[in-house]
Amino acid sequence: MPGLVRRPLVIWLLAALAVPVLLTAVLIPAKAGTTADDLHDRTLAALQARRIETRSIDFNGREAKIVVPAGVDAAEVRDVVAGVDGVRSVRVEGGSATTPTPAPSTSAAPPDATAVAPFEVGRTDRAIRVQAPVQSQAVKEAIAAEVDQVLGEDREYDDRTTIDPASGLRDATTLAALLRAIAIGTGDASVRYDGSTVTLSGAVPDQATKATVGRAAAKAVPGAVIADQLQLPAPPKSTVSEPCRTFQSRLSEFSRQYKINFLSGTSIVNDASKGSVRKAAVLLKSCPTVRVEVAGHTDSLGSPQTSLPLSERRAAEVKAELVRLGVNPNRILAHGYGEAFPIASNSTATGRIANRRAELRVVQGN
Repeated sequence: MPGLVRRPLVIWLLAALAVPVLLTAVLIPAKAGTTADDLHDRTLAALQARRIETRSIDFNGREAKIVVPAGVDAAEVRDVVAGVDGVRSVRVEGGSATTPTPAPSTSAAPPDATAVAPFEVGRTDRAIRVQAPVQSQAVKEAIAAEVDQVLGEDREYDDRTTIDPASGLRDATTLAALLRAIAIGTGDASVRYDGSTVTLSGAVPDQATKATVGRAAAKAVPGAVIADQLQLPAPPKSTVSEPCRTFQSRLSEFSRQYKINFLSGTSIVNDASKGSVRKAAVLLKSCPTVRVEVAGHTDSLGSPQTSLPLSERRAAEVKAELVRLGVNPNRILAHGYGEAFPIASNSTATGRIANRRAELRVVQGN
């Protein structure tokens, strides 16, 4: 009898220990997925605000991988995405080549905050303002030339520079990046350095601009304390319908549950995936304003020369079927990526089947 009493007690204790472990295993991936979706949406919005075209935006946790077409400035993409709150690292593929930044000379010590005279750079709807001592008339004119490049048609230059050969700014480069950054947006904003602290205040249009101003301030006065008081605009009240508001999360859930795979070497959807295409059409029709990309992929059995056009045919075939099922063709972009982005090992048959796929991603929504 004592054995019969103790055995159920041990089982109950083991069960009580196992439940929190199982709940943790279930909830942590769900939270991570939500974070990745949120970062994807805010990154897409930041890039669209700068009119930067992308081919794909993918997140592994907080690490971003951005694929852009040839000709896009990869450095600009990296700066914009790095400015999105929550992004830990950025990798940009494609785009134009960037010139490596030369290593700093070891013959002279880098400038520090004590070498920079106090200054202020500001903007209003009507003017760009520079208040600073400079060492010469040439520096004064160089700053005026920098301002002239960012003024725009509706602003004037409020020149408050003074010439001080002893302690004035040695050249215009100290303020050049700040002028370009502070000129973005409307309303009042300023960057003021008092000899120890750089204070950023006023309004900026988005998180990417806020980050750009902060980096420019740190570059202008290395070693100074940065007091960032810049304000972002209040988010507008949502007028999005419930189906559209939840579309991104429902698409993410669809992508986890349903796969669209192809027969080897063809653009024919396999039998197991035909139901997935029909479900995708139902999902897309639930929010008639969202636009998506159908991304086609291949395994590694073919050559790069044949894989890319095959992936494009696969994307086009899925788009055509979605259109046949009632989705507006103007809402669908179809792109092929060849074998560049496998999600499984190509050394096994199961992995190759997984890589012969099409994926749906939101490219623009409201």
